[in-house]
Amino acid sequence: MKNHTNEMIEVLIIGGGPAGLTAAVYAARGGAKTVIIEKEFPGGKMVKTDLIENYPGFESIQGPDLSSKMYEQAMKWNTEFIFNEAQHIKPTGKHFEVHCIDGSILEAKSVILATGTKENQLGIPGEEELYGKGVSYCAVCDGAFHKGKPVAVVGGGYSAVQEGTYLTKFVSKLYVIVRKDYFRVDNQTLKDFLANPKVEVLFQTVTTKINGTDKVESITIRDVNGVERDLEVSAIFPYIGANPLTKAVESLELVNKEGYVSKTDEKLETPIPGLFAAGDVREKELRQIATAVGDGSITGQMALEFLYNIRKK
Repeated sequence: MKNHTNEMIEVLIIGGGPAGLTAAVYAARGGAKTVIIEKEFPGGKMVKTDLIENYPGFESIQGPDLSSKMYEQAMKWNTEFIFNEAQHIKPTGKHFEVHCIDGSILEAKSVILATGTKENQLGIPGEEELYGKGVSYCAVCDGAFHKGKPVAVVGGGYSAVQEGTYLTKFVSKLYVIVRKDYFRVDNQTLKDFLANPKVEVLFQTVTTKINGTDKVESITIRDVNGVERDLEVSAIFPYIGANPLTKAVESLELVNKEGYVSKTDEKLETPIPGLFAAGDVREKELRQIATAVGDGSITGQMALEFLYNIRKK
């Protein structure tokens, strides 16, 4: 299949989360023909986040609202948004070919990889069978379905606490199952969370099975002493980390053993000229909306610089 557009794309951004949308604002505002390719929806994980309280300029803002604002700003500068999935990036020497899942090929002078990460699964019996029937990775999407019922969150990081806080608006009881004996969040966030009377934390505990026929009815947990018991819950929300979505560059020798893009310079450009990486897909210490936006601004501007330099040749 031919290129989706009628002419060579100048900046092709793979991923429509905060990094990709910010890169689009910079690139399109700078006059480049800019296209975002995204397989789901604008905003990435922001859309699935109820309340954001650590993004500068907003004391608090709902994730879908911030996503909408970023998307509208990118569209204001005539960014084109294509719903598709990039499977392979092929450098040709003069430009890039991006092969998509529907068989189409997009041609671009520069590419920004901003694909983010995908939530890890527990990998236990019942998880796959009961997905969408009480097993969910999106509290904002599914929390209201469990109003007045007990549910469980698995994880001890920010995602678990933030999404757990949202769930307490609806549920009668929130079990928080933490493998270790501590949370990995700041003190104030944790203090506010634990002050909620609906929250019960089970430290040094793992989930071994999800039980139910047509829907989640209970989960089996095991504590540090090896004692197992069942908890009656109507849903379970795992938040146990994520894996980078780097399939499109897996043949280009750019990722570390964990799968994150590790080979970038100060411009966030890879050793392949014109190919950049931004956001959570990149090897970094902190993965937040603010850091993704920072990466997006750098790569958007550096893509413009790259285009300027190749025009001079």
